[in-house]
Order: sequence, then structure tokens, then C-alpha cells
Amino acid sequence: MPRELVYQTLEMEKPKRAARDLWALPWAGIHYPEQLKKIRSDFTSDIKSVSGFSKKSIVENGTDWEEGIYTDAWGCEFVNIQRGVIGEVRNPIISDEDWEDLSKVHFPVEWMEIDKPQINSYCKENDMFTLSGFCARPFERLQFLRGTENLYMDLIIKPDGMIQFIKKLHQFNLDLMEKWAQTDIDALFMMDDWGAQNNLLINPEIWVEIFKPMYKDYCDLAKSYHKKIFMHSDGNILKIYPHLIEIGVDALNSQIFCMGLENLKQYKGKITFWGELDRQHILVDGTLDDVRKAVHSIKENLWTDGGVIAQCEFGAGARPENVYEMFKVWNEII
Repeated sequence: MPRELVYQTLEMEKPKRAARDLWALPWAGIHYPEQLKKIRSDFTSDIKSVSGFSKKSIVENGTDWEEGIYTDAWGCEFVNIQRGVIGEVRNPIISDEDWEDLSKVHFPVEWMEIDKPQINSYCKENDMFTLSGFCARPFERLQFLRGTENLYMDLIIKPDGMIQFIKKLHQFNLDLMEKWAQTDIDALFMMDDWGAQNNLLINPEIWVEIFKPMYKDYCDLAKSYHKKIFMHSDGNILKIYPHLIEIGVDALNSQIFCMGLENLKQYKGKITFWGELDRQHILVDGTLDDVRKAVHSIKENLWTDGGVIAQCEFGAGARPENVYEMFKVWNEII
């Protein structure tokens, strides 16, 4: 059973095979539909995010993966220039340094009306390990609303308006996560991309002061409802790995090859590495032998009767044969 397999992986109780999870971006389905279909058929994922079956935000407009302008549930406008890849916010809607011009920010309260009976029915009828359909992402949401450069300056200056808005945003996340925690899902989900190629995007002291307490609240909420909590963060996040372990993150999806397996080995057995195979180089221009060597290296450095989920992102530039080979090798070595 996929659900049982994932729990065994998280508890490091010697699963019979590596738990699998494929992240296929729309780009993959557009460019390699048949290959993607075969990967999904031969190596079914064990993890699934569940829809909240809730109403659509009153301000959302367009499609996030299509070319053109997409307005998300909060009112942020994304400019998409490539089909299958999400765009960027060009004109942040909070332009005031004092954070007083919040009239255009729409908190998507519609999301609070999740259909608990339908979610529970889905979980009961499906044997996959289920994640909440809502993902708390405070740092990225602040960037979308304020703009990355502006936010970085604000995090140093700490205007009172920003601090008050963060409290409101955090409470919204907590309230919605609690609604999800009251369903039969297996885990809550949160994410924020914190790393550049070689280091953290902001001063670690600021991260500990402002963001760590929020993530701890999310973890504590999950534990209070006997749920697991999963997190995703791109880039080199070595400096916050011990903090995420300390606050109770169960599984962390991160760019382990960006940070170096030798540097992450110290955390073996303390957290489950939710992938991922290198999508910057190996999945894009590596050989099948490179893929095999990479998977074996992950197992040798990070596997401990579990503690690793066979996961990769099939996104722009990735070769379908390399994605297929990754799952094939995991099946062979566990």
C-alpha cells in the first residue's frame, strides 16, 4: 500500500521499496506526453496532493501555466512568456514602503470553505499518502505582493506595517491549515524557496527571527492533529537545515545536489529527504550512467532503512529517459 510505504519511509522502518513521487510540470505534458504517460504507468507515485473542492477566488483570472497575464487568488499579476512554465510578478500591488496601500490585496477567504466530506471520501477511497491542497508559503507570498527587491529592503528596515501584515498573513495560513488538519489527509504542506545557488537568500539571523517561528507554528499545528508535515525549498539551504529538523519537519524536498550529499550526510536519519535528483544538470544533460551513479550516491549517503523518497521534477529541459531511469534504479536497489 502506497500510504503505508510512505509512513514506513518517514519512520525509517525498512520499506520494501523506495517510496516514489514524480513532479511533472505542465511543460513535460506539453513536450513529452507519451513518455510522461509511460513513466506514470510504470512507476506510479505514492504521494498525492488533494483538492480542497473549494470555491474559486473572486479575483483569480487566467491560467497560471499559459502565455499571457495570470491573476492569482490574491490579486497578484504574473506575466507568463513560456507555455508550461509559470511567470513572474512584474508589478507588485504593495508599492507603499509603509505597507498602508493594501486595498488591492485579496485574502482568498473562499479557500476556507473546503469540502471536508469530499476530501475525507477521497482519502478513504485512495490508498496514496495524501498532502493538503493548501500550501503555506509566507516568504514567497510576501515577494509576490511587495516585489523581491522591495521585500529584501523591508526585512532589514522592518516597517511596522509589514510586521502587522505578516501577522495577518500568518494567521490566515494557520486558520486554513487547521481546517485541512481536521480532515483525513496524512500531511500538511508548506514551501518557500530560500536558497540561491551557493547560500541563503537572506541573512540567517533574519530568517530565524521572522520566519522560523511561523514554520514552527505550522509544524506544531500538524503534530497537534497527529499529521506529518512536508516542506519544499529550492537552492542552497544548508544553513537552515538544522532549524527545520529542530522544529519538526518530517520530509524536506530540496536540491540536495546543489548543497552536496557529503554536507547533508550529517542529517541522515534525522529527517526524510523528499528527493530530489539533480534537475540542473543530471536530468537535463546527464547520461543514463550519470543517473544510475547519482541514485546510488543518494542511497549510500542518505538512506537509513528509509529516510529518502525517490523524487524528481520533470520540468523544462529534462530528458524523459533520465526521469524514467531514476525510478527504475530506485526499484532495483531497494
